Amino acid sequence: MTTDEQYMQKALFEAEQAAKEGEIPIGAVVVCHGRILARTHNLTETLHDVTAHAEMQAITAAANALGGKYLSDCTLYVTVEPCPMCAGALGWSQIPRIVYGAPDDKRGYRKVSPAALHPKTEVVSGVCEDECRELMQSFFKERR
Repeated sequence: MTTDEQYMQKALFEAEQAAKEGEIPIGAVVVCHGRILARTHNLTETLHDVTAHAEMQAITAAANALGGKYLSDCTLYVTVEPCPMCAGALGWSQIPRIVYGAPDDKRGYRKVSPAALHPKTEVVSGVCEDECRELMQSFFKERR
């Protein structure tokens, strides 16, 4: 298992926790120099806050852990492609690397605002994609 897959498994664990709490199952982990700074998942229902996406929670937690607003030496692992709001926040955080599992063809940043990220951000997609997609699909199947 690669390092990216290992950290994505931790993000998947967070996504599973979100599902158990009735949240859309998206999990995120921020890693800096091999150390996990944030492990989060969606909290929009819990906090009654449409901005409480896993990525937004991860940015805040990681910035607090670092004592600064920039995540310039970090990598974000997230189970689903970030939305435009999260991509914009990630751009402002100057995070140099984002790894995501499943694409979001309807609401992902690539479709709506592909320039939202910092221009130097490296994006890796498709890590544990099948697991990430299955978790989302099974969650919504149960809801419908």
